[in-house]
Amino acid sequence: MSVNRCVYLLSRCHIRYRVCASTSFSTTAAAANNTSTTLPTRRTSEKFSRRHSSSDSSSKPLDTSLFVPLTVKSDEAWDGAIGAELTQPLDKGEILKVLNRFYKRKEMQKLAADQGLDARLFHQAFVSFRKYVLEMNSINADLHIILNDICCGAGHIDDIFPYFMRHAKQIFPMLDCIDDLRKISDLRVPANWYPEARAIQRKIVFHAGPTNSGKTYHAIQRYLAAKSGVYCGPLKLLAHEIYEKSNDAGVPCDLVTGEERIFVDPEGRPSGHIASTIEMCSVTTPYEVAVIDEIQMIKDPSRGWAWTRALLGLCAEEIHVCGEAAAVEFVTELMFTTGEEVEVHNYKRLTPFSISNHAVESLDNLKPGDCIVCFSKNDIYSISRQIEIRGLECAVIYGSLPPGTKLAQAKKFNDPDDPCKILVATDAIGMGLNLSIRRIIFNSLVKPSVNEKGEKELDTISTSQALQIAGRAGRFSSVYKEGEVTTMLRDDLTVLKEILGKPVDPIAMAGLHPTAEQIEMFAYHLPHATLSNLIDIFVSLAQVDGLYFVCNIDDFKFLADMIQHIPLNLRSRYVFCTAPINKKQPFVCTSFLKFARQFSRDEPLTFDWVCRHMNWPLAPPKNIKDLVHLEAVHDVLDLYLWLSYRFMDMFPDANLIREIQKELDGIIQVGVRNITRLIRATENQSAAAETTASVRLSDSNTLPLRRGRALKAHNQRKELRPTDSSLSSRLLRDGLLTKELLEQLQREWVREQSQNGDDSVSTNKGKRKKK
Repeated sequence: MSVNRCVYLLSRCHIRYRVCASTSFSTTAAAANNTSTTLPTRRTSEKFSRRHSSSDSSSKPLDTSLFVPLTVKSDEAWDGAIGAELTQPLDKGEILKVLNRFYKRKEMQKLAADQGLDARLFHQAFVSFRKYVLEMNSINADLHIILNDICCGAGHIDDIFPYFMRHAKQIFPMLDCIDDLRKISDLRVPANWYPEARAIQRKIVFHAGPTNSGKTYHAIQRYLAAKSGVYCGPLKLLAHEIYEKSNDAGVPCDLVTGEERIFVDPEGRPSGHIASTIEMCSVTTPYEVAVIDEIQMIKDPSRGWAWTRALLGLCAEEIHVCGEAAAVEFVTELMFTTGEEVEVHNYKRLTPFSISNHAVESLDNLKPGDCIVCFSKNDIYSISRQIEIRGLECAVIYGSLPPGTKLAQAKKFNDPDDPCKILVATDAIGMGLNLSIRRIIFNSLVKPSVNEKGEKELDTISTSQALQIAGRAGRFSSVYKEGEVTTMLRDDLTVLKEILGKPVDPIAMAGLHPTAEQIEMFAYHLPHATLSNLIDIFVSLAQVDGLYFVCNIDDFKFLADMIQHIPLNLRSRYVFCTAPINKKQPFVCTSFLKFARQFSRDEPLTFDWVCRHMNWPLAPPKNIKDLVHLEAVHDVLDLYLWLSYRFMDMFPDANLIREIQKELDGIIQVGVRNITRLIRATENQSAAAETTASVRLSDSNTLPLRRGRALKAHNQRKELRPTDSSLSSRLLRDGLLTKELLEQLQREWVREQSQNGDDSVSTNKGKRKKK
């Protein structure tokens, strides 16, 4: 046996070669956690077992396209050229042939697949390995010796495989820890994430009914009667409403939203009752009563995780859940995993509403108390303008308006002494606002949406959405005791009747979202991966049973990619990426980027810095574009306040920012009150721009013809060009003729000459014919 072969065998003894085996740890744990549950009903038990058996039996395939290869550096600092000294320099041409033969061997591809390298990863690893071997000045001594032995006929080509796998695990470090990553991303038993809630036996009360049925009212009455409680709602407006009702009823209540904390105690001590947005509720604080509003949003593709977290994790003796009856069966099934029974209270609508047999068809047929529902801001602008042309006033409400402006517009519409009797709004009126609406008019039944895969699509509104909006007509507390629903277009009315005649689709799944702790554990195993890539790999590996889905993470990834180049620690980066911003607004995205950059420099974002960034103070809007910008600035101030509660030392001037935000809200309110004037200004600007564009287009189309005419006119104007002694010069000098009049005279003279020339030509043709 050669010396080289002995060195090779010794080196192989020091290579740790592990075969990654699949583990059943998560499945076993899930089964163990479900053995002690009690069945509320036989039907729920059977469905639960069927869902779990179907989901656990198949392992989720790994999306290896998310694995980004790392760059491997040479070890020549410690290895040097030892391999070449022990053997001889390698012939790169021969080595390339050897490597290509290795790549084509089916046995090697199958063995690599057993170690987690599918065809894609195998090819990427081979390309990197070949580049490493052929382009590095020196390679590891053990690999050098093996390659030399193969070239000399003393080794087998399969001997390359351990070194190939060592290189593959260097560029794809997740191959070595794939089992650990699968355990971290196992989301099949989310109920076990909340030990405080599992330590008590909670009573679940479901208040089920349509809009305007009193279901939330009854839950709030129990909330007010308790010694302590928390209200969890989907909107800041709803949380603020409960905050005010509770304090008005003599029950001290604090307000907690993403951007605001209000403590009723002067010394800042927390009250026994809290009204909060759903994302901000605490799952470690004990309460006597908790209220979860709009539970049907547990299926929301983006925010559903917050309702899942609240339902499974709130540490309260009683959980009062309010929402559609379509969610009852699912919530009952979900509570089976925690061993908790669900008590259902059903409610009927307090005031009736009917579907009209006639469409409105024209804005001339509008009546006081009408609300036209649109699904785009452009439609709101257009309809508001047309209503104004008819001499009517209208209020406007849409999602991107500040809460104060929405409330001001709602107050204007509700005021019986105000001449404004028409409301134009988006589906933002479906929650959080008390409105005196007599008739809901759907301007369209098609709404843009984002599906569970994050894809944008246009689709007809669902029965649930239609009922949520239609239910705003004829509210119990309004002046109209009966409501009416119709459409603007005659063809839509039949479709609306079909939609409202269908039962609401039952809820099938609840949303989940990776936590900061889970992502930190991922980052420990994959320290070189970007946050966006970590999230992608997490979702790809995530295992969920049939009751859950992983919420859409496109917005999170969008922000993560935006600030990837900024040096931030992982926890801060994660918090920044969970900020609720409107990524469609360029100014908001730019501000977000500047905030992150300033934060990374460890420089506090002061009030003066923010004012310089947004050019404060701001003027009232002159057109719709100005109004949209002011709304974006308001969102930026919201972002500052949101970050100020997470990084207080870096965003120190929250109180000053809140003051100018209130001032900005007033400016926006003025703009919205005069929205038709802004629309007119925008239309005038658009008309001017279109005129300019059409002139340019016509100029470009007639350019060849005009060039010929211009040359002829230029030659003719030479004779009319004024000189110091000409008549035209003297008239200009004496002020009896202006340059404009002179040019007009020149054009008329040229035109007459042209006509005379054409007449003479036709006369000559006539003479020739006579001859």
